[in-house]
Amino acid sequence: MIRVLLVDDQHLIRAGLRMLCDAQPDIEVVGEADNGREAVTLAARLLPDVVVMDLRMPGVDGITATGRILAERPATRVLVLTTFGDDDHLYPALSAGACGFLLKDAPPTELLDGIRRAAAGDSPFSPEVLHRLVQRAVRARAEPPRQVQGLTAREQDVLALVAEGLSNTEIAERLHIGVTTVKTHITSLMTKTDSPNRVRLALFARGA
Repeated sequence: MIRVLLVDDQHLIRAGLRMLCDAQPDIEVVGEADNGREAVTLAARLLPDVVVMDLRMPGVDGITATGRILAERPATRVLVLTTFGDDDHLYPALSAGACGFLLKDAPPTELLDGIRRAAAGDSPFSPEVLHRLVQRAVRARAEPPRQVQGLTAREQDVLALVAEGLSNTEIAERLHIGVTTVKTHITSLMTKTDSPNRVRLALFARGA
């Protein structure tokens, strides 16, 4: 069962999300919050697997709340659900540690799939947001990735390919190593760069 905490300052939005989630046999809404401060408190008490997080809220906003939640419990998956898909909201949210970014006009099936993928360790994005991330990665390929002290030569190789947006399988093929070895290197890179997820690691490598 996927334990979900809903965070949005609009009661109708939360009610709709709860109805959608409650109809699923594998998703349980364990709590609701209407601001970032309450979200941090409830996340610490209820220990949700996934926090569905709005960004613009009175008082403590969603980006600040995301950072505080993950600072206390890094294993929590924070999935942003917002009306605002511009870069001014996207990149700060990802830098705070959000694992995915969905827009509120997404179909219900996309939201449910996003919750399940987030719980499974994936990074779900709305198509238009993902397209923008890919375009930025393509533009960045001509730029050298950030050099980090304390990394092995192989870790530097893996970091550069993560920055290009390659999957574990593609990195393994490019470097002629096993996928398991790639996963080990990425885990080490996330630890050494203090990156809570793969998206944040890629942004770190690109200096975003």
